[in-house]
Amino acid sequence: SGPMWAYILAHENAVPLWRSLMGPTKVFRARNSVPDSIRGAYGLTDTRNTTHGSDSPASASREIAFFFPEFNEELWYQQEEPRLRRGRVYYNAEERVHCVCGGEEAELP
Repeated sequence: SGPMWAYILAHENAVPLWRSLMGPTKVFRARNSVPDSIRGAYGLTDTRNTTHGSDSPASASREIAFFFPEFNEELWYQQEEPRLRRGRVYYNAEERVHCVCGGEEAELP
């Protein structure tokens, strides 16, 4: 019914952490059991619950491939993920992506 943004969240426990922030799928349950969750605070109905999150790593892989067909998950895990673990990261708002600083002496923008 309006604009939609899709993101790839990277974290060892991204699926359960994001699902916890979203709250229960059923908005009524979210409002009553976790009112400070995203769905508890902003959900309208069960089909207009403001957010989506994969229910497993396998689902996440399928959904990432759908929304980001140019993204190579295997290559990301081989090349980019190790750099994120050891480097300083900043968010490039123009490109809407996180980036790793070049070297340890590099300054964040």
